[in-house]
Amino acid sequence: MADVRSHLSISTTDVPIPAETGPAVPHSSVSYGPQSLKDTAGTDCSMGLPYRLVMRPAMRFIDSESAHQISLRVLTSMGQSRSSQKLLGAMYRTPSLPITVFGRLFRHPLGLAAGFDKSAAALESWPALGFSWSEYGGITRYPQEGNPKPRMFRSDSDAALINRMGFNNPGASAVRDSLIARRAAGRWPETPVAANIGRSKNVDNDRAPQDYSETMDILYDVADFFVLNISSPNTPDLLELQTAEHVREVVRSCDRVRDRKGGAKRLLLKLSPDLDDEILLSCVGAALSVGIDGFVASNSTISRPPPSNTRSRRFLAESGGLSGRPLHQRSVEMIGLIYDSVGDRVPIVGCGGIESGATAWNAITNGSSLIQLYSAMVFHGPSVVSKIVKDLKKRVDAEGFQDLDEAVGYARN
Repeated sequence: MADVRSHLSISTTDVPIPAETGPAVPHSSVSYGPQSLKDTAGTDCSMGLPYRLVMRPAMRFIDSESAHQISLRVLTSMGQSRSSQKLLGAMYRTPSLPITVFGRLFRHPLGLAAGFDKSAAALESWPALGFSWSEYGGITRYPQEGNPKPRMFRSDSDAALINRMGFNNPGASAVRDSLIARRAAGRWPETPVAANIGRSKNVDNDRAPQDYSETMDILYDVADFFVLNISSPNTPDLLELQTAEHVREVVRSCDRVRDRKGGAKRLLLKLSPDLDDEILLSCVGAALSVGIDGFVASNSTISRPPPSNTRSRRFLAESGGLSGRPLHQRSVEMIGLIYDSVGDRVPIVGCGGIESGATAWNAITNGSSLIQLYSAMVFHGPSVVSKIVKDLKKRVDAEGFQDLDEAVGYARN
């Protein structure tokens, strides 16, 4: 396992956070530092007076997980109403920048990363906010409460989140039943949906292949593709699955489910940024040898950047997986390493510190066909989606590419 990545960097610049009207994505306390952040999304956005005077100050007194659940409840409720979805779509109109990946046409490359909507409660709202695809989970075979609270933290000055959730979710069967009922009621997005699958806490690594395949079997009809999460730092011993032997066993087991179902749903492997490069590439090679269809780079990290101030020091002392801006450099390094190894044989999904057109472009030109964000929703709000896609569209045109696909891996050539 890996060394501490000392090259991870953070910003020490504090200017007012751009906020906006519309559904709040507060993810507030446990919070470290002032309500401030550099606007890396690139466009100023006026803060609605009620939000500035009431909503945001109130959220500072709510723990981070409760604030997150409030956001999800609002978005879940809005997703149940066609008129609300149309309103959100009008507020967060996002341009088209099409790319075909996994045999599917994506309206643009940017999707919602796993962890934000663990049980797919707000599935219908993500397209309305501008996302071209979404990933729910992580889901385990059995229901789990996760780790003790508090288990979610944020630092505005670092533009970073730390979580030690522990795959809290209602279990694969409950999620499947809910999604089947919603689809029968006509409440299913037209955009692609991925399911993130994790190992159950009460299952040891020797039984992990069966556990992953059973979860995939249960969820098979309520996802377009599957992400095998063997890299969360918040489940005991899970990171030990990141060896060539374990990777082959897990992927083979899930591939058998796919063969039995007679389908062609794609399998992706999500890897840790804390792997050293040699082990990373051995896992990539092992997965390719048994039929993996793509990679996600990357999960959150247990490494920590240098603190920028006292509040940052307290924040970074929390245990769990760090995500957001400090992760971006290592994520892009991983994307490049994997792309150099696999070329265009299988796609790569870039995930880690995507918060602006520049960071998205960095991930794409180093080899990502698709990208995801989570932390940027917390710090910039839903308008960050349209801002990023608009910026990407300008960059494609400015560089003279015929389409986005031409830009994938361009910096590696």
